[in-house]
Amino acid sequence: MVMEEPLLLPSAEAKGKKWKVITWSGLTEELKKVTYIAAPMVVVSVSQFLLQVVSEMMAGHLGELSLSGVAIANSFTTVTGFSLLFGMADALETLCGQAYGAEQYQKLGIYTYCSIISLILVCFPISLLWIFVENILVLIGQDPLVSNEAGKYSVLLIPALVAYAILQSLVRYFQTQGLTLPILLSSCATICFHIPVCWVLVYKLELGTSGAALSVGFSYWLNVILLVIYIKYSSSCEKTRVPFSVDVLKSVRQFFQFGIPSAVMACLEWWSFEVLILLSGFLPNSKLETSVLSICLTTTSLHYFIPYGVSAAASTRISNELGAGNPEAVQAAVVAAMILAVVEAISVSTILFCCRSVLGYAFSYEKEVVDYVAALTPLLSLSVIMDSLLVVLSGIARGSGWQHVGAYLNLGAYYLVGIPLAVVLCFVLHLRGFGLWIGTLAGSIIQALLLGLVTFFTNWQKQANEARERIFEETC
Repeated sequence: MVMEEPLLLPSAEAKGKKWKVITWSGLTEELKKVTYIAAPMVVVSVSQFLLQVVSEMMAGHLGELSLSGVAIANSFTTVTGFSLLFGMADALETLCGQAYGAEQYQKLGIYTYCSIISLILVCFPISLLWIFVENILVLIGQDPLVSNEAGKYSVLLIPALVAYAILQSLVRYFQTQGLTLPILLSSCATICFHIPVCWVLVYKLELGTSGAALSVGFSYWLNVILLVIYIKYSSSCEKTRVPFSVDVLKSVRQFFQFGIPSAVMACLEWWSFEVLILLSGFLPNSKLETSVLSICLTTTSLHYFIPYGVSAAASTRISNELGAGNPEAVQAAVVAAMILAVVEAISVSTILFCCRSVLGYAFSYEKEVVDYVAALTPLLSLSVIMDSLLVVLSGIARGSGWQHVGAYLNLGAYYLVGIPLAVVLCFVLHLRGFGLWIGTLAGSIIQALLLGLVTFFTNWQKQANEARERIFEETC
């Protein structure tokens, strides 16, 4: 008989304070499980992201005014609304994932109801803010015509906001059970529906930017309807399909305990890049600086969806195994996710670096822009590596229920170190866009380092015990 060679990690103590030995066969099996969830989640994330991109592209062909208005509206609504709901829904990765692992299927359904209700409530103040987008933009000095277009577009996105709140809750409902096929198929069907519908509303019915906004709402609602139908009639959802009860309202407080730190954790990083673009507008050649940084930011945003798929898979596997009380399986999931993150990061960053001289041509034919992008690409490649590691480590934090830790680390890394450093390098040392990007990269490095240390020194046995205690105490 051939003895199986173990993958050596720090030895275990009786109380589970250190990492235990993971066998190669166990790691290989865990890699398959993580990949099985991660690959569909990449497609789901990209499909949902493309809905607003397609609408912006359609509106952009109506003229410069329409493009400017829709671009500003998308930026404003993403920062103030969609990113907030997306982050809050991450609470379900802890709650539903651990409940499913503990075989408390009724709790999973209750948490999903709770998330839908809580996020819809959050939509009310956001919607009120969106109604006054035009006034807000004019107040901060934006062109009145552009502000009017942005305001009209934002108001018509309110139905999409409500649908998005429900959709993100349902996506986490399926994700935490490892049921990726329904959300994969519904997302693909939705983007296929969105493109012709948006075209008809914008051009054939001549609704212009209003049609572009309405099409986003129609598509999100279609995705919601498809998933609700699947939940209602599929046997795979039979255990977690529960009637609405008073337990849903009792769980609202607990949802916000995880949801608010989850939102802060996601939004602080998201907003830091918006600050980066705003700061570039104060530079002498602001048009060039803003264009180049926007190109770099768009590149990293598109890349984000790959590690996010691994992040979602890691969160699901870790929360499931913590709920089941299997710390050894959690450790295997952490190692598997980090291996995938490293491989993906090195691959993408290498491709970017090798293509640095032509990358700019994908966005502009101006030689000045292309050369500037080529000069910034080595920093962009480093950012890709750090983003991959950071996104996956954030998924580990969500699966473990450390959102509050992630929120504090984000605040310190980006707003106490990254952005102040970017300002000094850019405006004091006159490094322009290089300084802004180096500062943000420094924030990412610090955050990834701190999250990595927290992950390495975690007592997984204690985490598993706490997860099961919370779930079963609530059930009693």
